[in-house]
Amino acid sequence: MSSPLDLADARERLILAHVPLLKHIVGRMVAPNGFDRDDLYGFGMLGLIAAADSWEPQRGLKFSTYAHTKIRGAILDELRRGDWLSRGTRERLREVERAIARLEQRNGIAPAPEEIAAELGTTIEEVDEVLVAAKSGMGPSLDAEGEEAGTLSSLLGDPKSPDPVGSAEWNEAKVRLSDAIEALPEQEKHVITLYYAEGLLLREISGILGVTESRVSQIHSRAIYRLNRALCAPGEARSV
Repeated sequence: MSSPLDLADARERLILAHVPLLKHIVGRMVAPNGFDRDDLYGFGMLGLIAAADSWEPQRGLKFSTYAHTKIRGAILDELRRGDWLSRGTRERLREVERAIARLEQRNGIAPAPEEIAAELGTTIEEVDEVLVAAKSGMGPSLDAEGEEAGTLSSLLGDPKSPDPVGSAEWNEAKVRLSDAIEALPEQEKHVITLYYAEGLLLREISGILGVTESRVSQIHSRAIYRLNRALCAPGEARSV
């Protein structure tokens, strides 16, 4: 029977062994205004510690899979709790939501980002900023990561690997996603491929494209919005 000291030592080793996972998750996120990457690291460390304290190996779930969800969830929870959106950004978000609702009612389909910008008389770059803010403050969408909602990551996995689901619906979803990605503008397609298929960090993608990490996040959010728009049938709930 393990002593309390042995258990504490095993817990510490488990946490330290998964610090690289924490750094990887933080490296794939952009710190919103008012926060820096160290803040995200601190929030994520709390999630990693919570994972080590609550993991039950007898259930058969790998710790890295369990910890991934806990770490990312802890970071997002703290960002939402901090209410980091400025009054101006929150008002712009409401304006974009109203414009999306008007365009959906008018055309019967979620509008493209360019259509939102035209409706508001603003630039696509300003819409990008709002889409990033919306994605950070909302629940899981097509791009959510982790065990419970890794849809895009799963569908973009190694095509040579066994199909994790194997159903006709899953295969159809992969075909639809492939078509939707192929239809993306070149830069957005590049970011989606590097982020999901290659698993690169935002910093690494920014170096490849020669843009800032924040710009990569904007391009990513715009691409995710387009993919959700393409894959959601009319009348279904859509995630930004």
